[in-house]
Amino acid sequence: MNMEAFVLGCGGMMPLPYRHLTSVLLRRDGDLFLFDGGEGTQVSLRRLNLKWKKINAIFVSHTHADHVTGLPGILMLSSQVDRNEPLYIFGPPKIAEYIDSSRKVLDMYINYPIIVKEITAPCVCYEGDGFTVRAFPLEHTKTCVGYTLEEADRPGEFNPDEALKLKVPRGPLWGKLQHGQAVINDEGIEVKPEQVVGQARKGRKFSFVTDTMYLPTIAPEVKDSDLLICEGMFADDCEDQAKEKKHMTSRQAATIAKDANAKRMAMIHYSPRYNDKDLDLLLKQAREVYPNAELTKDRMHIEIPYVE
Repeated sequence: MNMEAFVLGCGGMMPLPYRHLTSVLLRRDGDLFLFDGGEGTQVSLRRLNLKWKKINAIFVSHTHADHVTGLPGILMLSSQVDRNEPLYIFGPPKIAEYIDSSRKVLDMYINYPIIVKEITAPCVCYEGDGFTVRAFPLEHTKTCVGYTLEEADRPGEFNPDEALKLKVPRGPLWGKLQHGQAVINDEGIEVKPEQVVGQARKGRKFSFVTDTMYLPTIAPEVKDSDLLICEGMFADDCEDQAKEKKHMTSRQAATIAKDANAKRMAMIHYSPRYNDKDLDLLLKQAREVYPNAELTKDRMHIEIPYVE
Protein backbone atom coordinates (compact mmCIF):
# COMPACT_ATOMS: atom_id res chain seq x y z
CA MET A 1 0.00 0.00 0.00
CA ASN A 2 1.62 3.23 -1.16
CA MET A 3 1.84 6.36 0.95
CA GLU A 4 3.33 9.58 -0.39
CA ALA A 5 3.25 13.29 0.32
CA PHE A 6 3.17 16.11 -2.23
CA VAL A 7 4.19 19.59 -1.07
CA LEU A 8 1.86 21.90 -2.97
CA GLY A 9 3.18 25.06 -1.34
CA CYS A 10 5.93 25.70 1.20
CA GLY A 11 5.70 29.44 1.86
CA GLY A 12 4.25 31.41 4.75
CA MET A 13 2.50 34.79 5.01
CA MET A 14 2.51 35.78 1.33
CA PRO A 15 2.92 33.92 -1.96
CA LEU A 16 6.08 34.51 -3.97
CA PRO A 17 6.55 33.93 -7.72
CA TYR A 18 8.45 30.72 -6.94
CA ARG A 19 6.74 29.73 -3.68
CA HIS A 20 3.04 29.07 -3.12
CA LEU A 21 1.49 29.11 0.33
CA THR A 22 1.44 26.16 2.69
CA SER A 23 -0.40 23.05 1.52
CA VAL A 24 0.42 19.33 1.55
CA LEU A 25 -1.45 16.49 -0.13
CA LEU A 26 -1.08 13.01 1.34
CA ARG A 27 -1.96 10.03 -0.84
CA ARG A 28 -2.52 6.62 0.77
CA ASP A 29 -3.44 4.21 -1.98
CA GLY A 30 -6.78 5.54 -3.31
CA ASP A 31 -7.35 8.03 -0.49
CA LEU A 32 -6.30 11.69 -0.75
CA PHE A 33 -6.01 14.03 2.21
CA LEU A 34 -5.23 17.75 2.01
CA PHE A 35 -3.51 19.50 4.90
CA ASP A 36 -4.14 23.25 4.67
CA GLY A 37 -4.91 24.95 1.40
CA GLY A 38 -3.06 28.22 0.91
CA GLU A 39 -3.09 30.37 -2.20
CA GLY A 40 -1.67 28.47 -5.18
CA THR A 41 -2.87 25.04 -4.07
CA GLN A 42 -4.83 24.48 -7.29
CA VAL A 43 -1.85 25.42 -9.45
CA SER A 44 0.37 22.76 -7.91
CA LEU A 45 -2.39 20.16 -8.04
CA ARG A 46 -2.76 20.75 -11.78
CA ARG A 47 0.96 20.84 -12.47
CA LEU A 48 1.42 17.54 -10.63
CA ASN A 49 -1.63 16.09 -12.43
CA LEU A 50 -3.06 14.89 -9.13
CA LYS A 51 -6.66 13.70 -9.01
CA TRP A 52 -7.81 16.52 -6.75
CA LYS A 53 -11.47 15.67 -7.35
CA LYS A 54 -10.91 12.52 -5.27
CA ILE A 55 -9.82 14.35 -2.11
CA ASN A 56 -11.53 12.59 0.79
CA ALA A 57 -10.90 15.12 3.55
CA ILE A 58 -9.24 18.47 4.20
CA PHE A 59 -7.52 19.12 7.53
CA VAL A 60 -7.07 22.81 8.36
CA SER A 61 -4.57 23.91 11.00
CA HIS A 62 -6.17 27.35 11.54
CA THR A 63 -8.03 30.06 9.69
CA HIS A 64 -5.29 32.56 8.90
CA ALA A 65 -5.55 33.57 5.25
CA ASP A 66 -2.29 31.98 4.12
CA HIS A 67 -3.68 28.55 5.05
CA VAL A 68 -7.23 28.68 3.68
CA THR A 69 -7.44 31.05 0.69
CA GLY A 70 -6.95 28.17 -1.74
CA LEU A 71 -9.97 26.26 -0.46
CA PRO A 72 -12.89 28.11 -2.18
CA GLY A 73 -11.48 27.36 -5.62
CA ILE A 74 -11.08 23.69 -4.79
CA LEU A 75 -14.70 23.50 -3.58
CA MET A 76 -16.00 25.15 -6.74
CA LEU A 77 -13.88 23.11 -9.15
CA SER A 78 -15.03 19.89 -7.53
CA SER A 79 -18.52 20.70 -8.80
CA GLN A 80 -17.27 20.62 -12.39
CA VAL A 81 -16.57 16.88 -12.25
CA ASP A 82 -18.50 13.76 -11.35
CA ARG A 83 -18.45 13.61 -7.58
CA ASN A 84 -20.99 11.98 -5.32
CA GLU A 85 -18.83 11.26 -2.28
CA PRO A 86 -18.91 13.79 0.56
CA LEU A 87 -15.94 16.03 1.19
CA TYR A 88 -15.05 16.31 4.87
CA ILE A 89 -13.39 19.45 6.20
CA PHE A 90 -11.92 19.50 9.70
CA GLY A 91 -10.50 22.44 11.59
CA PRO A 92 -10.68 24.51 14.75
CA PRO A 93 -13.46 27.05 15.46
CA LYS A 94 -14.23 29.51 12.61
CA ILE A 95 -13.58 26.99 9.82
CA ALA A 96 -17.33 26.32 9.44
CA GLU A 97 -18.05 30.07 9.31
CA TYR A 98 -15.31 30.57 6.72
CA ILE A 99 -16.59 27.80 4.45
CA ASP A 100 -20.23 28.86 4.84
CA SER A 101 -19.56 32.55 4.19
CA SER A 102 -17.35 31.76 1.17
CA ARG A 103 -20.12 29.65 -0.32
CA LYS A 104 -22.69 32.41 0.19
CA VAL A 105 -20.62 35.40 -0.91
CA LEU A 106 -19.23 33.64 -3.98
CA ASP A 107 -22.63 32.09 -4.73
CA MET A 108 -20.95 28.72 -5.20
CA TYR A 109 -22.66 25.98 -7.17
CA ILE A 110 -21.98 22.85 -5.13
CA ASN A 111 -23.48 19.52 -6.24
CA TYR A 112 -21.94 17.18 -3.67
CA PRO A 113 -22.10 16.99 0.14
CA ILE A 114 -19.63 19.10 2.13
CA ILE A 115 -19.42 18.11 5.79
CA VAL A 116 -17.57 20.61 7.97
CA LYS A 117 -16.60 19.54 11.47
CA GLU A 118 -15.09 21.93 13.98
CA ILE A 119 -12.82 20.11 16.38
CA THR A 120 -11.42 20.65 19.84
CA ALA A 121 -7.96 19.15 20.17
CA PRO A 122 -6.75 16.73 21.33
CA CYS A 123 -9.07 14.31 19.58
CA VAL A 124 -9.29 11.62 16.93
CA CYS A 125 -11.12 13.49 14.20
CA TYR A 126 -11.16 10.97 11.35
CA GLU A 127 -10.99 7.19 11.05
CA GLY A 128 -10.47 5.18 7.90
CA ASP A 129 -9.63 1.63 6.91
CA GLY A 130 -6.60 0.82 9.05
CA PHE A 131 -5.71 4.35 10.14
CA THR A 132 -6.76 7.30 12.26
CA VAL A 133 -6.16 11.05 12.07
CA ARG A 134 -5.55 12.76 15.39
CA ALA A 135 -5.54 16.51 16.07
CA PHE A 136 -3.48 18.02 18.87
CA PRO A 137 -3.21 21.60 20.18
CA LEU A 138 -0.54 24.07 19.07
CA GLU A 139 0.00 27.63 20.28
CA HIS A 140 -0.35 30.43 17.76
CA THR A 141 -2.02 33.85 17.62
CA LYS A 142 -5.34 32.07 17.07
CA THR A 143 -6.54 28.55 17.77
CA CYS A 144 -4.34 26.15 15.82
CA VAL A 145 -3.91 22.38 15.66
CA GLY A 146 -1.42 19.87 14.33
CA TYR A 147 -2.34 16.52 12.81
CA THR A 148 -1.00 12.98 12.67
CA LEU A 149 -2.20 10.25 10.35
CA GLU A 150 -1.19 6.93 11.88
CA GLU A 151 -1.73 3.45 10.52
CA ALA A 152 -2.60 0.46 12.70
CA ASP A 153 0.04 -2.23 13.02
CA ARG A 154 0.16 -4.71 10.16
CA PRO A 155 -0.05 -8.47 10.78
CA GLY A 156 3.25 -10.30 10.90
CA GLU A 157 4.49 -12.23 7.87
CA PHE A 158 2.97 -15.64 7.28
CA ASN A 159 5.48 -18.50 6.98
CA PRO A 160 4.08 -21.04 4.49
CA ASP A 161 6.97 -23.48 4.94
CA GLU A 162 6.34 -23.62 8.69
CA ALA A 163 2.61 -24.16 8.09
CA LEU A 164 3.34 -27.12 5.81
CA LYS A 165 5.78 -28.51 8.37
CA LEU A 166 3.01 -28.39 10.95
CA LYS A 167 0.74 -30.35 8.57
CA VAL A 168 -1.59 -27.44 7.77
CA PRO A 169 -2.59 -27.84 4.11
CA ARG A 170 -2.79 -24.96 1.69
CA GLY A 171 -6.22 -23.40 1.49
CA PRO A 172 -8.75 -21.77 3.83
CA LEU A 173 -6.88 -22.82 6.99
CA TRP A 174 -3.95 -20.63 6.00
CA GLY A 175 -6.30 -17.67 5.74
CA LYS A 176 -7.67 -18.34 9.21
CA LEU A 177 -4.17 -18.45 10.69
CA GLN A 178 -3.32 -15.14 9.01
CA HIS A 179 -6.45 -13.63 10.55
CA GLY A 180 -5.50 -14.73 14.06
CA GLN A 181 -7.55 -17.93 14.36
CA ALA A 182 -6.21 -21.25 15.58
CA VAL A 183 -6.88 -24.27 13.31
CA ILE A 184 -6.76 -28.07 13.50
CA ASN A 185 -4.19 -29.68 11.20
CA ASP A 186 -4.39 -32.97 9.27
CA GLU A 187 -3.36 -34.91 12.37
CA GLY A 188 -6.02 -33.37 14.60
CA ILE A 189 -3.54 -31.14 16.44
CA GLU A 190 -4.23 -27.46 17.12
CA VAL A 191 -1.93 -24.98 15.38
CA LYS A 192 -1.89 -21.44 16.73
CA PRO A 193 -1.31 -18.30 14.65
CA GLU A 194 1.87 -17.39 16.53
CA GLN A 195 3.44 -20.64 15.34
CA VAL A 196 3.33 -19.57 11.70
CA VAL A 197 2.89 -15.77 11.76
CA GLY A 198 5.67 -13.38 12.75
CA GLN A 199 5.49 -10.37 15.05
CA ALA A 200 3.12 -7.54 14.10
CA ARG A 201 4.83 -4.84 11.99
CA LYS A 202 4.49 -1.13 12.63
CA GLY A 203 2.27 0.94 10.39
CA ARG A 204 3.39 4.34 9.12
CA LYS A 205 2.91 7.77 10.66
CA PHE A 206 2.66 11.16 8.95
CA SER A 207 2.64 14.38 10.98
CA PHE A 208 1.85 17.97 10.01
CA VAL A 209 2.84 20.86 12.30
CA THR A 210 2.73 24.51 11.33
CA ASP A 211 2.10 27.96 12.82
CA THR A 212 3.06 27.44 16.42
CA MET A 213 5.65 28.56 18.89
CA TYR A 214 7.97 25.86 20.19
CA LEU A 215 6.23 23.57 22.68
CA PRO A 216 7.88 20.52 24.27
CA THR A 217 4.44 18.84 24.15
CA ILE A 218 4.61 18.57 20.34
CA ALA A 219 7.34 15.90 20.28
CA PRO A 220 5.27 13.22 22.08
CA GLU A 221 2.40 13.80 19.63
CA VAL A 222 4.60 13.27 16.55
CA LYS A 223 6.78 10.58 18.14
CA ASP A 224 8.26 8.05 15.69
CA SER A 225 6.85 9.81 12.64
CA ASP A 226 8.01 8.33 9.36
CA LEU A 227 7.60 11.83 7.92
CA LEU A 228 7.21 15.00 9.96
CA ILE A 229 6.32 18.12 7.98
CA CYS A 230 7.15 20.94 10.39
CA GLU A 231 7.29 24.71 10.30
CA GLY A 232 10.82 26.14 10.33
CA MET A 233 9.97 29.75 9.63
CA PHE A 234 12.96 31.70 10.95
CA ALA A 235 16.71 31.55 11.47
CA ASP A 236 18.33 31.84 14.90
CA ASP A 237 18.78 35.61 14.72
CA CYS A 238 14.98 36.01 14.53
CA GLU A 239 14.21 33.88 17.57
CA ASP A 240 12.70 36.81 19.49
CA GLN A 241 10.50 37.69 16.52
CA ALA A 242 9.46 34.04 16.19
CA LYS A 243 8.45 33.97 19.84
CA GLU A 244 6.51 37.23 19.55
CA LYS A 245 4.61 35.99 16.47
CA LYS A 246 4.26 32.47 17.90
CA HIS A 247 6.27 30.75 15.21
CA MET A 248 9.35 28.53 15.30
CA THR A 249 12.94 28.73 14.15
CA SER A 250 14.38 25.91 12.08
CA ARG A 251 16.49 24.89 15.07
CA GLN A 252 13.37 24.53 17.20
CA ALA A 253 11.71 22.43 14.49
CA ALA A 254 14.81 20.21 14.48
CA THR A 255 14.61 19.88 18.27
CA ILE A 256 11.08 18.54 17.96
CA ALA A 257 12.19 16.05 15.29
CA LYS A 258 15.12 14.90 17.42
CA ASP A 259 13.05 14.55 20.60
CA ALA A 260 10.32 12.72 18.66
CA ASN A 261 12.79 10.27 17.10
CA ALA A 262 11.30 11.14 13.70
CA LYS A 263 12.71 9.14 10.81
CA ARG A 264 12.48 12.13 8.49
CA MET A 265 11.67 15.81 8.99
CA ALA A 266 11.02 18.28 6.18
CA MET A 267 10.59 21.96 6.98
CA ILE A 268 7.82 24.13 5.56
CA HIS A 269 6.18 27.57 5.91
CA TYR A 270 9.25 29.73 5.41
CA SER A 271 9.15 33.46 6.01
CA PRO A 272 9.11 35.42 2.72
CA ARG A 273 12.24 37.26 3.96
CA TYR A 274 14.26 34.22 2.84
CA ASN A 275 14.82 33.58 -0.84
CA ASP A 276 15.69 30.06 -1.98
CA LYS A 277 19.41 30.65 -1.48
CA ASP A 278 18.83 31.97 2.06
CA LEU A 279 17.00 28.77 2.98
CA ASP A 280 20.36 27.02 3.18
CA LEU A 281 20.93 28.89 6.44
CA LEU A 282 17.71 27.45 7.90
CA LEU A 283 18.80 23.99 6.80
CA LYS A 284 22.30 24.38 8.26
CA GLN A 285 20.97 25.45 11.66
CA ALA A 286 18.39 22.62 11.71
CA ARG A 287 20.99 19.99 10.82
CA GLU A 288 23.16 21.03 13.76
CA VAL A 289 20.42 19.50 15.93
CA TYR A 290 18.81 16.92 13.64
CA PRO A 291 21.08 15.77 10.77
CA ASN A 292 18.20 14.32 8.72
CA ALA A 293 16.46 17.70 8.35
CA GLU A 294 15.38 18.63 4.82
CA LEU A 295 13.85 21.63 3.07
CA THR A 296 10.57 21.27 1.24
CA LYS A 297 10.03 22.93 -2.12
CA ASP A 298 6.87 23.47 -4.13
CA ARG A 299 5.73 20.28 -5.89
CA MET A 300 8.21 18.13 -3.98
CA HIS A 301 7.27 14.44 -3.84
CA ILE A 302 8.16 12.39 -0.74
CA GLU A 303 7.55 8.66 -0.55
CA ILE A 304 6.74 7.17 2.87
CA PRO A 305 7.71 3.49 2.71
CA TYR A 306 7.10 0.78 5.26
CA VAL A 307 10.01 0.10 7.58
CA GLU A 308 10.42 -3.67 7.63
